Amino acid sequence: MNSKQRVVVVDDHPLFRDRLAQIINNELDMEVSGEAESVQAALEVIQNTTPDLVIVDISLPGTGGLELIKQSRALGSKTPILVLSMHDENLYAERAFRAGANGYITKRQPAEEVVTAIRRVLGGDVYLSEKMTAGVLRSLPGTGIKNIPKPIDRLTDRELEVLELIGRGQTTREVASTLQLGVATIDTYRARIKEKMNFRNAVELQHFAIRWHRERE
Repeated sequence: MNSKQRVVVVDDHPLFRDRLAQIINNELDMEVSGEAESVQAALEVIQNTTPDLVIVDISLPGTGGLELIKQSRALGSKTPILVLSMHDENLYAERAFRAGANGYITKRQPAEEVVTAIRRVLGGDVYLSEKMTAGVLRSLPGTGIKNIPKPIDRLTDRELEVLELIGRGQTTREVASTLQLGVATIDTYRARIKEKMNFRNAVELQHFAIRWHRERE
């Protein structure tokens, strides 16, 4: 009888999926039972394989990893979800937990730490780096301490992702290619960001995005 805990990996980079699968399959008590590179494919794999854990990247084609978490929870899935992302945790960790994730770790962490995070979430606990724990807990309901909302908090998850890619120096066409969306869709996101953050023009948006990205590096 196979007593290994089953893990589904959701990431749009085949090479990274292979490497992560290798790390997981090297552990004696866990195995990768499914892989997906998009939200729709992931929802089908989760439904068909009933895994013990789902590992999700934030950046997925179309609607993105946070939307996958929300949809999975809306469908009644209680499977623990660990976000493993290139995105800085101070940008997305809180949003991921609000969407229904059980842990957040960045791809910059060593393999041993990723395995620790996987085990923590499989064991029913929450995983977050020590650096981030205080900040996220402080902003959650019931702690008696509230963070003052910033203009950037008005952005949706996808708008925030677009802003970050602009900050990395990507053009509208490059952002569209990265997110596998149409150029017109990215233009719409840019217009919404401009409106929500009161930028007068595209240059102001660009300068803010680059400065904001550098400050967090």
